[in-house]
Amino acid sequence: MDLKEKVLNEKLIYKGSFIDVLNINVELPNGKNTSRDIIKHPGATAIIPFIDEENIILVEQFRLALNKNLLEIPAGKLDKGEEPIKCAKRELQEETGYIANNLEYLGCMATAPGFCDEIIYLYKASNLTIGNKNEDDDEFTNVKIVNINKVKEMIKNGEIIDGKTISIFTYL
Repeated sequence: MDLKEKVLNEKLIYKGSFIDVLNINVELPNGKNTSRDIIKHPGATAIIPFIDEENIILVEQFRLALNKNLLEIPAGKLDKGEEPIKCAKRELQEETGYIANNLEYLGCMATAPGFCDEIIYLYKASNLTIGNKNEDDDEFTNVKIVNINKVKEMIKNGEIIDGKTISIFTYL
């Protein structure tokens, strides 16, 4: 069976500062019609920065959607037309102050493909040097250096729940 859904029409429901919400009417493989609400996102990068073989950098950030602080790998959205590797370099320095002399592409992940087209490009950063932290005006982070085995423990016991942070460990 061909599983593809045929788009009949699209309606812009909301245009935000960097996301759009669409309502899309589709024809299903069985010929019936339904609608889908889709968030259009420019994409992002996420970086696992290694201080050395055993310690990585995480950032603590308040996440309003969950109303709590989360511990995560550094990450951020792509600017229009920006290459993912340039975004990764920029975001790492903005959020942590560190500059990666080695940046290795690991793969990518779809964050929530049931309703969002966001793809996050994953990178491993090593051979780091300290520079200046340069957060966006609306961004506040605490930098934490954590042993990688401790991070794995924190994931298993539910202290780290961020999807991109958990996902990047499948590439190591």
